[in-house]
Amino acid sequence: MPSPYRALFAVPGARGFTVAGLLGRMPLSMMGIGVVTMISQVTGRYGLAGALSATMALSAAALGPQISRLVDRHGQRRVLRPATLCALTASTGLLLTTRLDGPDWLLFLCSAGIGCVPSVGAMTRARWALVYRGRPELHTAYAFESVVDEICFVFGPIISIGLSTVWFPEAGPSLAACFLAAGVFWLTSQRATEPPPHPRGHHTGGSALRSAGLQVLVATFVATGAIFGAVDVVTVAFADEEGHKGAASLVLAVYAAGSCAAGAVFGLLSFAGAPARRWALGICAMAVSMIPLLLVGNLPFLAVALFVAGLSIAPTMITTMALVELHVPRAKLTEGMTWVSTGLAVGVALGSSVSGWVIDTAGARAGYGVPVAAGAVAVAVGFLGYRRLSRPVPQREGAHEQGSEQEERHLA
Repeated sequence: MPSPYRALFAVPGARGFTVAGLLGRMPLSMMGIGVVTMISQVTGRYGLAGALSATMALSAAALGPQISRLVDRHGQRRVLRPATLCALTASTGLLLTTRLDGPDWLLFLCSAGIGCVPSVGAMTRARWALVYRGRPELHTAYAFESVVDEICFVFGPIISIGLSTVWFPEAGPSLAACFLAAGVFWLTSQRATEPPPHPRGHHTGGSALRSAGLQVLVATFVATGAIFGAVDVVTVAFADEEGHKGAASLVLAVYAAGSCAAGAVFGLLSFAGAPARRWALGICAMAVSMIPLLLVGNLPFLAVALFVAGLSIAPTMITTMALVELHVPRAKLTEGMTWVSTGLAVGVALGSSVSGWVIDTAGARAGYGVPVAAGAVAVAVGFLGYRRLSRPVPQREGAHEQGSEQEERHLA
């Protein structure tokens, strides 16, 4: 590992919360695609599979920011454990309903309950922000977190789809639930690196989403999430049409590998220009990289096209988190980061649902038109809101300075 990354772990406890965060984030890439694989195998209905995946994403979009807001006020341990128990109960219900051939309405109810799953990535990034706030190492830490995200997306689909197709349909989502339980309960047991809660008085001004800059980021990432959701569902269907459904996990892993490689390199670089400009370029690159998918004729070509498309993902996500810090008050940082994930979740829901309908109607190849259209929307929204992002809001310390001093004493 390059020395700038190795130096991050000089802080006591960093290795522990990183590994726990990796485990807790595995369901991010395993559960949705696992449910799509499970339902399509059991029922053969890609429309239903995409709708259930969309329901999970929409529920997470509605509940995630509220859970993170509670975390900012009460701490990670007090909030994450009960939220995770709720998500685990719902996932158990979904698997049992599928196994026992239960009604569709119960599948949707259980899928909605899985939305209680906390944003583990936001929790680990908040810990890095506590350690390295205001220092160059924070850029490297965010890059490392993006690499961890992509590691999950490299191995998560392989494990989930592989288990569900080779062993039994419910195997992938079942293991995802186990990873969630292990990761969250291990993370919340590490109290030394947990950001201290901010008193209620630090949360004036309402939700973090009132920030104009954050609104632009979230709106753009709704369209970006539609790209991700559509690519996942359409790739599974395309591989199925080609007679190699199990290969979908490998193709999606190549997609994530491109992002992982780009994120690792991006974290080693230093930038002097405005982050908003880099962010806009990243959004444009993601949109343009979707166009070759319309020309795919076989799985090897699809894998190459998705690897190239993945190169723009992690750098854009890293820059996004830097912009969140510039536009959101410190006391609402976890909530602000979760709103970005929420935008992605809403987009994943839309992309999964629309692409599932297109696949059932016109076939998998036509489904790749969905991420192309979503990329165009992302570019349009990004450019319309660019002026807001290019004018960061001065950090409103005032009432927060006391909280900052408490954080420093807590870390010491």
